[in-house]
Amino acid sequence: MIYDEPRFAPGGDCFLNVEFGDDGNLELSFIGLGLMQAVRTQAIKGVVDMTPSYSSLLVEYEPDDISLDDLRNELSALLASLGSTADIELMSRVAYVPCCYLDPWTKAAIEDYCEKITPREFDPDFVARINGLEDRHQLVRVHSGTEHWVASVAAIPGCALMRPLDPRCLLTSPKYNPPRMWTPPNSICTGGMSTSIHTLRVPGGYNLIGRTPVPVYEPSQETSIFRDQVTLVQPADRVKFVPIDVDEYKRIRASLKAGTYEYNVTGYSKFSVRAYKDWTATLDTEARF
Repeated sequence: MIYDEPRFAPGGDCFLNVEFGDDGNLELSFIGLGLMQAVRTQAIKGVVDMTPSYSSLLVEYEPDDISLDDLRNELSALLASLGSTADIELMSRVAYVPCCYLDPWTKAAIEDYCEKITPREFDPDFVARINGLEDRHQLVRVHSGTEHWVASVAAIPGCALMRPLDPRCLLTSPKYNPPRMWTPPNSICTGGMSTSIHTLRVPGGYNLIGRTPVPVYEPSQETSIFRDQVTLVQPADRVKFVPIDVDEYKRIRASLKAGTYEYNVTGYSKFSVRAYKDWTATLDTEARF
């Protein structure tokens, strides 16, 4: 639910956490990102950085420049100025990310887990079954049938945490228990109500459904798309996964190595929460692709 009033809580000597609700409603993300955008526009003295999550915004500040009470008052005033959630407009881009669903690389990671830790159902089949889908192929249609809203970039470096904008494409799934010891870099994973892109070969608990051939995180910032930031997407951006096969995956990898691959990312435009809410109100949320 959305709180009647946001809840402010210190997060250490230099952090203030603003919580807007206690569930996974996308509206909470819109509020947090609307506040973050307003803080940047107002350039509040003393604010160092901000980290959004699904239902809150963590604000880092310099106590020598602004007190905790003054920061809370500034944020409260900005929240009031946003008006209703429907009035929020956010600057957003769309990144078209190729995805090789049901790929051999994540399949190998699942098989390794089954052999060395504990047997489990093939992840795409498991996610399809518990979401009432026909099979793994309908899972691909559902997952790739919408833009995914980037609520946060966290957990591991460059890891975007996303929710589907089309409610008909919402997938839920529990995480591994115990987690995997390794995950192929750039794996597309689902867990809870989220999709993420695992940027590194690290342990993980999200279900593996595909892999993208293109990096979405580049700390060296050598590629032109990463010159201004180390991540491909930022909170309030959107990701559209484009299904490809193994041959296309390998072709894209070769073009990346040759330096000829061109990322497909739109310029910034306004995302209207009102227009989005009006659109979702017309949908039959029980339908699937």
